[in-house]
Amino acid sequence: MRRVVFNQKGGVGKSSIACNLAAASAAEGYRTLLVDLDPQANATYYLTGLVNDAIPAGIADFFRQTLSAATAAGKKHRVAITETRYSNLHLVTASPDLSDLQSKLESKFKINKLRKLLVELSEDYERIYIDTPPALNFYTFSALVAAERLLIPFDCDSFSRQALHSVMAEVEELRQDHNPALQVEGVVVNQFAGRTALHRTLIDQLRSEGMPVLPVYLSSSIKMRESHQASVPLVHLAPRHKLAMEFVDLLDVLERAA
Repeated sequence: MRRVVFNQKGGVGKSSIACNLAAASAAEGYRTLLVDLDPQANATYYLTGLVNDAIPAGIADFFRQTLSAATAAGKKHRVAITETRYSNLHLVTASPDLSDLQSKLESKFKINKLRKLLVELSEDYERIYIDTPPALNFYTFSALVAAERLLIPFDCDSFSRQALHSVMAEVEELRQDHNPALQVEGVVVNQFAGRTALHRTLIDQLRSEGMPVLPVYLSSSIKMRESHQASVPLVHLAPRHKLAMEFVDLLDVLERAA
C-alpha cells in the first residue's frame, strides 16, 4: 500500500498526518516506510530530530543517481533508508538539496523514477507513506504517479475549502492521464474544534458538495506542537491523548476500507 498525503495549501498538517499515521501503522505491526519529498524536510526532522548536514543521505541522493548517465542503462538506483527509534518504522530523508535538483529532473522528465523505486520497496514494506511539498511540483507529481491512495488534509477554514476544490480537479486530471489506479481515500479534517459552529458548517458543506470527508476528525491541540518540538510522533509521546487516539482511529478506518 503506497499512500500519499497532499494538499497544495501549506499549513494544513501534511507532515503531522503522514508521520503520525506512519508511526501508528508501525505500532500496529506493519513494516512501514515514510518517504519525505519536501525540501523543508519537516517529516525528516519530526522523526529524527536531525537538521541540515546531520541528515543522512536520502531521496535527494536517489534523484541525483537518476540524473547520472553512468546508472541510466539498466542499473538499479538505490536509496538510503534510515532506521528510526521506533520498531517497524523506517524513513527516506529529505533535504534542501531537493530544491536545486528540481529543474534538472523536470527537464529530463524523470517523473516515473519514484514509482519504480517504491514498487521495488513494496517488496520489503507493507505500508509506504509519502509526505509532499505544498505545491503541485515535480516531487508532488512524482508522488501522485507513484501512489495507490491519496489523503487530502483539510484545515477548517474557508480558504482551505476553496483550495480543496482546486486540488480535487488537479488530482482527477493527473489520475486520468498518468495514474488511473490512484484512489482518493478521503479528506482528512484537521485542527477541528467540535464546539465551533463554523467548523461543523464547513464540513457539512463539503459533504453536500460530494467531498469524501473521512469520519474521524483530528482535533486542534497544543500537544501537537509539543510533539513537533520533541521530534516524537504524538502516538508515542502521549498515546492516550485524545488526538493520538484519533490518529489510531483514522488509521483503523483506512485499513478497514483498504
